[in-house]
Amino acid sequence: MEDDWPVLISALEHYSYCPRQCALIHVERIFDENVFTLRGRYAHERADEAHTTFENGVRMERALPLWSNRLRLQGRGDVVEFHPEGRVIPVEYKNGPRRERRHDDVQLCAQALCLEEMLGVSVETGAVYSLQTRRRREVRIGDELREETEEIVALVRAVQQNRGPLPPALNDKRCPQCSLLDACVPATVVAGRHARLSQQLYTLPPEH
Repeated sequence: MEDDWPVLISALEHYSYCPRQCALIHVERIFDENVFTLRGRYAHERADEAHTTFENGVRMERALPLWSNRLRLQGRGDVVEFHPEGRVIPVEYKNGPRRERRHDDVQLCAQALCLEEMLGVSVETGAVYSLQTRRRREVRIGDELREETEEIVALVRAVQQNRGPLPPALNDKRCPQCSLLDACVPATVVAGRHARLSQQLYTLPPEH
């Protein structure tokens, strides 16, 4: 049944960044490469190889399969750290500079929710590691982020079940960096939407 379809953790990041991008990738199955996606793929090459390492007493599992039966989520964690005192910390590798980006935090929170269900532990923090600066940003997995993440899970599920038209194009500063720019053609879509709205307003009957 469609309601049983799993939501990919990566889709949450796509939706949080741009709902239309999420629909193009996960519904229309469209994915193109650009310099940003190629950099991201290169950044994940090491993390995508499943293996275990130990650093300063911390066990690090790379490419760890993750899932949540409650949320019907599935995916993989770039790195999950298992600390001697019991802390479990998911770490997401990113190619860009170290800065706060909400869509990264949502993806990380989804990993934390999966780990909590899988392991029966509390995951209070995660981290985003920048390969460009070789620094990590700690992310608190608080109530607000958890609620937002679960809301996005429901929104992505509705999108992937193809309920209605694709989300509207935004045509803002995010678009030039998107690998799906040619497939989305946001400027054309937005211009067409404005033209249709203008035509509707023009043809409205006069008020009496």
